[in-house]
Parts: sequence; structure tokens; C-alpha cells
Amino acid sequence: MGDSSRNEGDRQGMTRDDTTNDDEEGPADAASDRVDHGGAVDPNSDGADSHRDVDADSYDADGYDADDREPLPERSAGEGNSFDFGSRTRTETEVDLDVDEVLADDDGDSTGLFDDLLSGEPIFENKEVLRPSYTPHELPHRNDQINKMATILVSALRGETPSNILIYGKTGTGKTASAKFVSQELESTSQKYDVPCEVEYINCEVTDTQYRVLAQLANKFIEKNQRLIDDRLADLRDLRSRAADRADALAGSEFDSVDDLDDRIADVERDREGMEEVPMTGWPTDRVYSTFFDAVDYHERVVVIMLDEIDKLVEKSGDDTLYNLSRMNSELDNSRISIMGISNDLKFTDFLDPRVKSSLGEEEIVFPPYDANQLRDILQHRSEIAFKEDALTEDVIPLCAAFAAQEHGDARRALDLLRTAGELAERSQADLVEESHVRQAQDKIELDRVVEVVRTLPTQSKIVLFSIILLEKNGVHNINTGEVFNIYKRLCEEIDADVLTQRRVTDLISELDMLGIVNAVVVSKGRYGRTKEISLSVPIDETEAVLLSDSRLGDIEDVQPFVQARFDN
Repeated sequence: MGDSSRNEGDRQGMTRDDTTNDDEEGPADAASDRVDHGGAVDPNSDGADSHRDVDADSYDADGYDADDREPLPERSAGEGNSFDFGSRTRTETEVDLDVDEVLADDDGDSTGLFDDLLSGEPIFENKEVLRPSYTPHELPHRNDQINKMATILVSALRGETPSNILIYGKTGTGKTASAKFVSQELESTSQKYDVPCEVEYINCEVTDTQYRVLAQLANKFIEKNQRLIDDRLADLRDLRSRAADRADALAGSEFDSVDDLDDRIADVERDREGMEEVPMTGWPTDRVYSTFFDAVDYHERVVVIMLDEIDKLVEKSGDDTLYNLSRMNSELDNSRISIMGISNDLKFTDFLDPRVKSSLGEEEIVFPPYDANQLRDILQHRSEIAFKEDALTEDVIPLCAAFAAQEHGDARRALDLLRTAGELAERSQADLVEESHVRQAQDKIELDRVVEVVRTLPTQSKIVLFSIILLEKNGVHNINTGEVFNIYKRLCEEIDADVLTQRRVTDLISELDMLGIVNAVVVSKGRYGRTKEISLSVPIDETEAVLLSDSRLGDIEDVQPFVQARFDN
């Protein structure tokens, strides 16, 4: 506007007005706020003072603040019908349009944020079928492994201790899904024949210490015992009530007298009170183990403990947990325990104590990778449940299977690809999932994987990777280790990080190569020796954005001068 000082007065006047009304209005008044503060014409006024009544609660009829008696801000002659809100200027015509929008909202005719998205026909019938957590009722091409598990675990239904089982296989080969399927069948059959048999699942990637494993198992059995005790107490108290009314109520029962019944009720109540849940931290490990032991041995049952990603448990906390669990049967009086371990690492038993290895690996089952035809069968089977009829073009499932078969026969990857393709098609409001959606999904999943891997790298690895990115962005090709190290040192100085040796930086580059983030090839330079030529294997811009989101690397103010380190050497 014309006069800066008058502008400042406008802003102060509006600020005072807004402050006055903050305590009186909630979010529901937001629409009316926009109309009042915008200077919309009051339909009941004669038009002369249409811009004067900015807020009826804050200003009186004379144009003064009701509390402070401060005059309303005035406009200069050249200002027209516009209003300065501190950061933007809006004309009266624009404000009138806002009024129309508000009135439309009041009539309920406008479309909300999600209305357009919900207007299209959904492609999915049941998307959960395509998620890794889903346990299907049928597992194609895994009958041999399932039958072998069943023949081992059937002894649990006879009240005997099954052999311990170790299941090996690469990611996405159906290990966990098959084990859960067999476990569900085992539990349902045990209920059918009234045999006390239970399966407890532990994901050792999350529950990765001996304390947590034992605490989680103890609390599960304590909860089951409490339910059992509550049912038992209800029966005993019902019998006690009948015994008070009829003298022959105890005939045929295990109790000779009402006193015996009262003693039993008191004993069971003490058992209930004595079952204390294990906190997730704070107890000595031997106390946690003792509590778990008492909980599992409270009554007769056969327990199968399924330890998924068992190699993560051994890697994090050694083999003490497996040793204790595998030796428990010699001490238990009522229960029997069997361990089913699932691992992606076929060599993790090499690090186990020989005694644990011999007791744990009684039976071994290997799950081979799926080929493209097997993946196609799996996807076809799941898609019939997951999608609406005729929602996929003919080339979608073969393409998903082909992409996943290239990555070691990973069924989980194939299912993720199919689900993501369906989501992309649904978001674009397409009627069918097509080949183009699958290719978009492939790119999206690959980028998501890169982002997650880079985000979880240690700080030193991030600095090394950032050094490589800086060199590539500035046109440096065939990058060698020395050049990376020079940039790395400058970056460490900039963010006040410890500087590792060049040998250690070389090791970090090798780790990035193993993760598929960079490609490092050893080349010979003749009499000058050998060096690594390094290049990026991931998108530069997205990777750099992830690195800069780290609080420490985000402090780097000007990265361009560091590239000069290549020429300073």
C-alpha cells in the first residue's frame, strides 16, 4: 500500500483484533472468521459502513475497540477495497468468493478432501491377502515342507515332546507362512481332541535379547494361566454355592467336605494372586527365567516355541536363550517344550555352542527359492481373493513373477509388487491394473528400499556415502578411495565428527558395496598398485535428500568447496 506507517497500523489493528477473539472462538468459527475479517458486506446494512464492522465482538458501533477504545485502522484514499493481513492482500471480490464457498459448505454441496478419492470403484476386494502377515489356507509348492513339519509335530498331539526343528531358507521362500499354517492346524486339532498343545510365536528381530524373549513368553503363559484359574474358580464357587443349599452336592466330586472345598478355593486364589507379570525391564534375568519356568509348568501341556529370525537373537545376545530353552525339559514336571527356529542364515549354527547345536538342530528343513512359474501360481491364487473380478490385465501377474524371480525367488517381493501396483492403479482411478502400474511399482519399491537402507546407516557410513555423492554430482567419474577419503576428512571437520583411518573408510565402502548402494571394483594400476573404482548404484537426488535429513549432515552449510579436495591432493 501507499503509506508504510499506515500499513503497520493496519497490521497492529488486525493483530489486536485477532488476539481479542482467540479465547472466545474455537475451530468451528474459522469460516465465520474469514468472512468477518475479510470485510464482507453485511446484507442487512445500508452499505455505507459495510467495511467497518470487522468483528462485532471486538468493536462497538462507533468503530472503537470495545476494550481499549482504540480507533479502527483507516484506509487511505488510494487503497480501494483491499485489506492487508500482514503477508497478503485480498480484494473484496476475492472475499465475496470465499463467502460463496462458505455458503456452499453450509449447504453440504461441496466435495471434501476424500470425496473424490472415494468416488471411484475400488479395485481391491481384500488387500490384506497380499500382506506378509497374512497366513493363507493353502500354500502352493510347499506341501513337502509342510508335511515334514506335520510328521515331526504330530507327537505333540500324543502328549510327547516333538523334536526341535530348524527351518532355513532365503527371504520370501514361505518359511514363516508355512510354519504358522502348520501351527494353526496343530492348535485346532489339539482342541478337537482335547489335547493341551500350544504354539507361541516370537519375532526375534524385534524381541532380540534373552530377557525380552523370556519376559514375553512368561507373560503369555501367565495370562493363559490366569484365564484357566478364573474358570476353575468359577466352577469351585458354583459348587460351593450348591453345597451350601444341598448336603449331597459334593457327592461324586473330589471333595469330601465343604472345608476341603474351601481349602481348594483358597489355594487357587493364592495361585492367582502370586502370578505377577514380568516387566519389560528391571528384573534380574534369573528371576525372569524362574517366573517363566513356573508359568509354563503350571499345568500339563506341550508347548512349541516358534522363534522367527532366530539368527538375530543369537547375533544380538548369544546362545544363552537357546541353551536354557533346549535344556528345560529335564527340569519340567508337567509340561514339555519344543523349539522351532526359522532363519535366513544357513550358517548361523556355526556360532552356537556345540551342546546347543546338537540339541537344537535335531530336524532341519530347507525351503528352496521359488521359480517364476511357482511365483505365478502363488500370485494367481492370492489375486483371486485380493482383487475384484477381472481387475488385472493378463500380463500383470507374469510380470510381477518375473521381477521377483530375478531377486532369488522372493514371494514376499512378488506380493508387495502386486499390491503396490494395485494401489497405484486405484490412486489414479484406473479401472484395471496394467503392466505400466507394475513397472511404476517396481521403481517405487526399489526407491523405498534404498531410502530405508540409507536412512538406517551409521553416521560414519553416511559421511562416506555423502562424499561419493558430492564427487559424482560434480562430474567426477571412476572415483578412487583416496578421493573419497579427502572429501570425507573435510566433511568430518565440518560437522566435528571423528576421522577414521583410510583403511577403515575402505571397509565402509566395501559395506556400502555389499548393500548395493555403491559399486566398488578393484582395478590394477600397474606399478602404481591396485585401487577401488567407485560409482553410485542408487538415485543421487533421493539419496542425498535422505542423508541431509540426518541432523548432523544437515549442519553442512556449503558442500561445494569440499570437492576441491580432489585437486588439492
